[in-house]
Amino acid sequence: MPKAKSSIQIKNRRASFDYEFLENYTAGIVLVGTEIKSLRAGKASLSDAYCYFSGGELYVRGMNISTYFWGSWNVHEPARDRKLLLTRRELRHLQQAVKLKGLTIVAVRAYVADNGYAKLHIALAKGKHEYDKRQSIKEKDIRREMDRG
Repeated sequence: MPKAKSSIQIKNRRASFDYEFLENYTAGIVLVGTEIKSLRAGKASLSDAYCYFSGGELYVRGMNISTYFWGSWNVHEPARDRKLLLTRRELRHLQQAVKLKGLTIVAVRAYVADNGYAKLHIALAKGKHEYDKRQSIKEKDIRREMDRG
C-alpha cells in the first residue's frame, strides 16, 4: 500500500526577500529522538536558519524543532545544530563558493519526503541591497494586480 503524500512543508518566507538564490540543493537532515515526530506535526521554524561548515561537514544552525509533546525519555534539544547530508562533490562546491565574499547558505524549506526521510532545501544565496528589496516588492505588487484583473 503506497504511503500518503506528505503535506508537511515548513518554509522560510523571509529568505527569498532578503537573499537572491543562485543555486538550490536538497539535503537530508540527521535527526535524533523525537525530532521527526515534531517535524511531521509541523512544529518547526526556519526563520533564522543558515548553514555553516565545520570540519568539512555542513550543519544548519537556527532551525528550531519544538519538543514533542508526547515524548517522555528521549526528548531532543529544540535549537541544536543539525548535520546535513550531501554528496562529497556538492559539499566541496558549496565550501568553495562560501569562501567568496557575500555568499551564504540559507535554509529555504523543510519537509518529509515520500519515503519518510526529513529533507531540507538549501540555497547558495547572495544578500540583497535595500534597492533590490524595493524592486522585489514592486514586482510582487504588479503580479498581484495582474492576477486580479
